Amino acid sequence: MAYAPFAHYVCFDSIILHIHFEVLTILTIILQSQAIKAGGQVYLSGQIPADIGGNLIKGSTVEKTEAIIKNTEAILNEAGSGLDRVVKVVVYVKDARIMGDFASVYDPKFPHRPARSMVEVSSLPAGVDIQVDFIAVV
Repeated sequence: MAYAPFAHYVCFDSIILHIHFEVLTILTIILQSQAIKAGGQVYLSGQIPADIGGNLIKGSTVEKTEAIIKNTEAILNEAGSGLDRVVKVVVYVKDARIMGDFASVYDPKFPHRPARSMVEVSSLPAGVDIQVDFIAVV
C-alpha cells in the first residue's frame, strides 16, 4: 500500500513551520508527527524499522537498523539537517543483546559519536523490537 507524502504543520514559539516528508513509516499511519523542527533543532519521533510504504521490516537487526537510519536521514535532510548533525540518540530495544548488530550499522554512519543511550523495554509500538529517537541540530 502506498501513501501520499506527509506534510506536518506545527505552531511552536509563535513560528509556523512546514515540514514535508517523502519517507513515511507506520508512525504516520497512527497520526504521530515524524519530526518537529524548533529552536534550531530537529526532534524526530521514535523511528521503527519500516519501508517507505509503512510495511514493517521483518529481517535481521542489521536490516532493521539500515531501514531506521535510511528513514532518519531522509527526514533530517528534508528538515535541513543530516546524520552528521545528530547530537542525541536513544535506542529502545526488547533485548539488549542485539546492540552489537545495531552498532555494526550505526557506528559507521555516526563517526562523530553523538550522545547515545540504550533502554531495554518489554514492548514497543507495532510489536517491533527496536525503536530509535534522534535529536539533531539544523
